[in-house]
Amino acid sequence: MSLESDMELLGGVSLFQDLTRDQLRLLAFGAEHRHLKAGEILFRAEARADAGFIVVTGEVNLVDGEGDARRIADTVGPGTLLGEIALMADTRRPVTAVTATDCDFIRISRPLFRRMLQEYPDIAATLHRRIAGELQDMTARILALSAVFDYDDEADETGPSVETDGRRDAEPRD
Repeated sequence: MSLESDMELLGGVSLFQDLTRDQLRLLAFGAEHRHLKAGEILFRAEARADAGFIVVTGEVNLVDGEGDARRIADTVGPGTLLGEIALMADTRRPVTAVTATDCDFIRISRPLFRRMLQEYPDIAATLHRRIAGELQDMTARILALSAVFDYDDEADETGPSVETDGRRDAEPRD
């Protein structure tokens, strides 16, 4: 891929969409390219995460669990950033990423990303606002779902009254 096409792809990733052309150029120039064939592992669950990966081509299965409990939690494709938090903080991978097809990736190391933040402090402020907004959106979605999971704690504490076959508000048995 050319530097220009890398810049175009990076500019389409939500985390980087507010970067200037010069900033995208610096990021693209410092990034690495990786190619994996179908069925290869990009990273394993619980591995230390020191970089983010942008899917350039192909599809990646995000696999949760081990052995019989193993399941595909999600499948992602071009333009997806895997490991966003790893760009900013020391963390571990939550899932295993296995290529479903032949894939190309752009790898952005944490030191490269931190260098960008040091050289362009306005990026840090923009990212802070974006992450705070995404956190607020996620919180609102969780609260909207709370009614689905809401139940009467008080009723649970008292347990069923009289002999009701365990059903609440049932007529007592004789």
